[in-house]
Amino acid sequence: QVHLVESGGGLVQPGKSLRLSCAASQSRHSFTDMGWYRQPPGRERRLIARLSSGGTTYYTASVKGRFAISADDAKNTIYLQMNNLNPDDTAVYYCNANIVEGIMTGNPRRTDYWGQGTQITVSS
Repeated sequence: QVHLVESGGGLVQPGKSLRLSCAASQSRHSFTDMGWYRQPPGRERRLIARLSSGGTTYYTASVKGRFAISADDAKNTIYLQMNNLNPDDTAVYYCNANIVEGIMTGNPRRTDYWGQGTQITVSS
């Protein structure tokens, strides 16, 4: 059974930095991708950063250049370094791990695993 445990959220002033951590119960290389989603108040949960098992990264436009995703494989942990935070970054942040199978057979299916979520509030 996969467990993802997040830490590092909280209240921060605009322009400041935070780092989120997500500790997985198994190696990130057992997943297709690991990443971070966020859900602002009253809005949908959306992907903001992703790290593939092979090391490829993706960032949504609104965080590109400010956020950085990384991993410590010895600790089975991924991180999200968030710099120059602004009030629009206020949201619940979720760690995600997923496994995509069946691509070669033409029957792709995806299994998602989620952390418990951590609140980040950017406010002066």
